[in-house]
Amino acid sequence: MILKRYNSEAVSIPWKRQRGWLFYLFLLPLFFSVIFALFGLNLKALFLNALAFLLMYGTFRLARKGFEQEEAYDEAALTKAPKFPLKLFAAVLLAITVYYTSYIAGNYTLFNTLFLSAVSFAGFFLYYGFDPRKDKLKDFGDISSELVLTVLTETEEKIDAISKAAEKIEDRPLYNKIQLAVTHSQTILDALIDKPENIRAARTFLVVYLDGVADVIEAYNAVEEESISPHTREKLLTLMDEVEARFEKELQRLKANHLFDLDVNIDTLKAQIEH
Repeated sequence: MILKRYNSEAVSIPWKRQRGWLFYLFLLPLFFSVIFALFGLNLKALFLNALAFLLMYGTFRLARKGFEQEEAYDEAALTKAPKFPLKLFAAVLLAITVYYTSYIAGNYTLFNTLFLSAVSFAGFFLYYGFDPRKDKLKDFGDISSELVLTVLTETEEKIDAISKAAEKIEDRPLYNKIQLAVTHSQTILDALIDKPENIRAARTFLVVYLDGVADVIEAYNAVEEESISPHTREKLLTLMDEVEARFEKELQRLKANHLFDLDVNIDTLKAQIEH
């Protein structure tokens, strides 16, 4: 998981979406060679060309995954370098594909084939660059960067899970309150990326708050909405209002550059959510 600041208005950058389009220049002739072999009833050529097409398509898909992984790394404020160098794997697969297409499926000499493979491998990195290899971690004093990244990653995962679970809720007022809770959680998450010295105290609050909201959603989704009584629904909405007020209070403290006083009334909040 990679940590990046939340931006509800963020849009994808067109040139980033189009990275890897050059692979289409290789895929198209291979695709047509498969079609021609099929209509010509040349089974050997059909098999060889189809395998070449699949290898190139696999290279394309692997490269796209590498580009997406690199883009997420570039956008992240805190993260570790990707565990698997997908662009390197794609470059190796490209060289293998060129070798197969030229020497086995084609009629190139071994020397020319090896030369083309080497050029394709080097050209990939000259055009697309290398995989990120350096962790983007900072010195947080007495708080280890590993702890910071772990806490923030756990929080981000909880927020994502809540957002997905909330999509099943058809009660719009309750859904809107949950989405507001998600927004506030993201605000605190972003603030902690910039000021991780508050992370120990904030972790307690976020765990209780987010787990509580998740429990509310799980309980709500476990029954048919039609069977929820008006009293129970009102109780849920009131609970979300109370939790919202608590969160607003902590956000104001954060904006005032005060240390989080998040342990106060945590037990009370937890008891409210559980009941």
